[in-house]
Amino acid sequence: PPTSPSKRTTKTLEQQIAMAAEDNFDDVPSGEEEEEETTLKSSDVCTKYQEASKIVNLALQGLILQCKAGAKVVDLCKFGHTVIEAQASKLYTKKVNGVVIEKGVAFPVCISVNEIVCNCSPLDSEDEFHAPLKVGDVVKIDLGCHIDGYISVAAHTLVVPDGDTVTDVDPALGRVATAAYNAMLVASAHIQAGKTNTEVTKAVERVAKAYNVSPICTVRMHQMKRFVIDGVKEVALREPVPDDTEEMEEKLPECTFEQYEVYAIDVAMSTGEGKAKPAGLRTTVYKRNVESNYKLKMKASRQLLSEVDKKYPTLPFTLRDFSDERCAKMGVNECLSHGLLLPYPSLQEKVGEHVAHFKCTVLLLPSGTSKVSSLPLPDYYKSDVECDEETATILKTIQEAAEKKARKAAKKKAARKKKN
Repeated sequence: PPTSPSKRTTKTLEQQIAMAAEDNFDDVPSGEEEEEETTLKSSDVCTKYQEASKIVNLALQGLILQCKAGAKVVDLCKFGHTVIEAQASKLYTKKVNGVVIEKGVAFPVCISVNEIVCNCSPLDSEDEFHAPLKVGDVVKIDLGCHIDGYISVAAHTLVVPDGDTVTDVDPALGRVATAAYNAMLVASAHIQAGKTNTEVTKAVERVAKAYNVSPICTVRMHQMKRFVIDGVKEVALREPVPDDTEEMEEKLPECTFEQYEVYAIDVAMSTGEGKAKPAGLRTTVYKRNVESNYKLKMKASRQLLSEVDKKYPTLPFTLRDFSDERCAKMGVNECLSHGLLLPYPSLQEKVGEHVAHFKCTVLLLPSGTSKVSSLPLPDYYKSDVECDEETATILKTIQEAAEKKARKAAKKKAARKKKN
């Protein structure tokens, strides 16, 4: 069986100690310590990203099974949160240099239904404003996990089944879901060391054009670093046009991808114009703005910010996480008005339009770009659209690589079974 992460960490520390004992300490200036490696150059860092991704995929699988007619949105969010925290708590249980390794939810579980695009994670007290799921609802699941600050995220779109089966999927939904998923795969293939964000945007736009759907203009892909979920390097899903001035930020500066970087490949598409607006729901997901400080006046605001700084100093959180929900709701407005918190509002397309959202995490390794999170596209999404030649070639290459990997895994499994 594979070595557990906690054992791997201990082994690594023991190796470092042994190596240090053999080193010539005369070459090391007094009081100078070796800087911790926090990129994919470290095999331990790679392992933490991979373990976080396993938990993300497991949570997605569990939530898919829970998305049945009658299920409540808030209960699904809490279920996913519990799965992530429970699974993460089993890993890296030993302290390192006397410090407990942080791990758990990196992005709150969000369940967005039908025309709601993202960031829907309701409070217990407001569950009545979110109808229970019904057969045929389109559900977008979005979540993230971290191990020691190394983050993996994923999003998935499903249809609530009638019993155990999904039937009569609207062709338009099948088209936009297939487009969003394929765009995620194509974007993942384009994010390589030496390429630029502009090249990725053009590739996503080609997919959207082929399927006659629109990327959601406010959704962005981001670089991720340790304890940083929205890094400086970004990728737009489409280039801005003059009519998008109200919905879209300015054109992103061009950036070049480098080896050992990590990215969240985030793709949301719509059968409408792709101009999602605030949904009119209470915003419950926030992130601390580490660059802002202010002496707050209200006691509730100070109490909220104190708890945020203690528990969620860098990563997003939901107001549902706080023991005193009423105090959190009272204090959040003053924190927002002084720029201490950054909101993640729920976004909504026009009623009647279909929306699909898929997200994965990729690692830019020396061996190539590795996709470590996300689940396969459900087979009930059908589309007979033919992509352009370049996109079709990329998708075929990805499919062949996945089939080769599956055959190799099956061969190894058979060999182990025969040995036992």
